[in-house]
Amino acid sequence: MSRRALWLGVFALAVAAALAPIPAAFVEHWYSRTFFPPLQHVLTGVTNLAPFALFDVLWVGAIAGTAVVLRRRVREHGWKRGLLRVAGGLARGAAVVYLVFLVTWGFNYRRVPMFEKVAFDPDRVTQAADSALGAMTARELNATYAAAHARPVSLDPLAASFQDTLRALGGSPITLGRPKQTWLGWYFHQTSIAGMTNPFLLETLTAPDLLDVERPFVIAHEWAHLAGYADESEANFVAYVACRHADAAARYSAALAIIAYTHPGDPRRVLDLGPRIDIFAINQRYARTSGALRFAAKEGYDKYLKANRVERGIESYDAVVQLILGTSFDERGIPILK
Repeated sequence: MSRRALWLGVFALAVAAALAPIPAAFVEHWYSRTFFPPLQHVLTGVTNLAPFALFDVLWVGAIAGTAVVLRRRVREHGWKRGLLRVAGGLARGAAVVYLVFLVTWGFNYRRVPMFEKVAFDPDRVTQAADSALGAMTARELNATYAAAHARPVSLDPLAASFQDTLRALGGSPITLGRPKQTWLGWYFHQTSIAGMTNPFLLETLTAPDLLDVERPFVIAHEWAHLAGYADESEANFVAYVACRHADAAARYSAALAIIAYTHPGDPRRVLDLGPRIDIFAINQRYARTSGALRFAAKEGYDKYLKANRVERGIESYDAVVQLILGTSFDERGIPILK
């Protein structure tokens, strides 16, 4: 087989993988439940050994490698032919990267939606229920504020609760990602990104300027991605359930995150001074970010989600409230499965 034929085959495979109507049940069983879990254990287990973010090695290496190749091609063929050759190389590289992305994590976007796994009733999703959730969340913030701030946050109670949550949802425990800082910290701050999961090596990255009380929910959200819950609302839902069954710091962290999606009423009336101070600090951090970069990142991520068949795009984050309100829970607060 010639080199050209090989690359044509790679392009054809990438296009087919992007467009093929693979049944969600097939993806759920053979990829998300069978192939992905052992892969996750291996990749996250390896990346946990590194004290730094291996994702930084990937993106820095990609930029440096592109720069070196560009210089060589321009010197050998001139600007026009050199740029064309580099463009062709980037296209080939993009096809390979996309296929690797699908294998290591991306097919999870096509699994059976959480709405179809839990006992979900859309009639339960009402404005009154939303207000009740907001009021309950406000009470949770008031009740757990002191305990959540009494000592440094520990992830041990959250880790145990998270694994129990995965079992309750019909899955199996995962290798939990070691939260790491990244050289993209400045970008995370400017775009108001709280965390990220490296989809190629399955490691957990967090923003450098999170409040300590924000960390449990953000980390649980990223762990949910490691468990194969690619959809943002589903990752939020898993994080919410896990945090609700952990310690006071995790419950406070979940309430702090979820209250942004609900309508609890006037914060000055329903929230004590402590939670209002934390929310003010979060809003102040947001005010120091770049509007232009936030917009560009939001639009880019919206297109990324829609390209991976998340129809609502960036709006999928908000669907966590629908999942919480519409799902039936047992007396322990565990989602009831169909």
